[in-house]
Formats: sequence, structure tokens, C-alpha cells
Amino acid sequence: MELKRGLVHLYTGSGKGKTTAALGLCLRALGWGLKCCFIQFIKGKETGELFSIGELPNFEFYQTGRPDYDFHPTEEDRERAKRGLLLAREKAKEVDLLVLDEINVAVHLGLIPLEEVIDFVKKKPLSLELVLTGRHAKKELIELSDYATYFQLLKHPFYRGIPARKGIDY
Repeated sequence: MELKRGLVHLYTGSGKGKTTAALGLCLRALGWGLKCCFIQFIKGKETGELFSIGELPNFEFYQTGRPDYDFHPTEEDRERAKRGLLLAREKAKEVDLLVLDEINVAVHLGLIPLEEVIDFVKKKPLSLELVLTGRHAKKELIELSDYATYFQLLKHPFYRGIPARKGIDY
């Protein structure tokens, strides 16, 4: 199956589930024979999806962040994000669905200039389905997207002292 016209999805907001929704979209696309690539910006530590994705055909997964990322950007973080965007430009020519996970946060933290992401979106291949995730989405990216979904936090166990759980939260 080939997409004739790929659209742009944007998942943002304070709520949990943006990465999970993007993974679900990939799972659906794989079921119809589409090729997927998932590039995580910021994130670099082991997560459950790393293990299961390795078993799926036509699904590539990359992490560009440091395993110990602390939201205090360094020059290394900027370089890693820059390499992630270069990888995205390559993969955009090879796959049907490309997820740039936490790209909004990378822009918000100044790891990647907003203008470069806007340029990427505007010049993406016509048939590429593109997903941009992460909190703090810039209005320019929201306006460029075809789908824009805001995940709102209503309640989270973290605020009751329950830490992130392996297999559920990562």
C-alpha cells in the first residue's frame, strides 16, 4: 500500500499519551504494510517499545537523546538533536510514516531552531505521513499541521508519589 497524500499530525499538551498515540498509529500503519520510522528527540533511555519494535518488520526506531537527559541543554544535546533532524531528512525519503517524537520539546529547549522544523514540514515528500509530538508545540507548527491534538493532564499517579512504572509508563 502507498499513501498518495501524506498529512501532518501534531500531538501536544501536558497530558500523558502523546508518544503512545504515535506508536499506536505506527502499529496501525504496519498492519497495512506501510514502512515506519520513529525518531525520539530528548529521550535516550531504555523503554519497553525498544524491545517490542525490534520484532516488527518495516519499523525502524532511533533515539537521539542522552540516557541521562536532565532538561538542562548542553552543546552535546544540540549536536544530537541536529543529527536526529539529519536522520529524519534521510528517512523521510524511505518510509511512509515518520514520527519525530518530542521534537516540540527539542524546539522549545532551543536544541533545534523552529525554522528548521518548519522547513522540514514544508518540504516533506508529498506521500509522507508525518507525526510531531511533545509538549510546548509552537503555534506555527500547529498551523502547519493537518491534525492537531492536545493531550490535557487531568490526573496522574506521579502527583500521589507513584513513580513511573516499567512496562506502563516507559
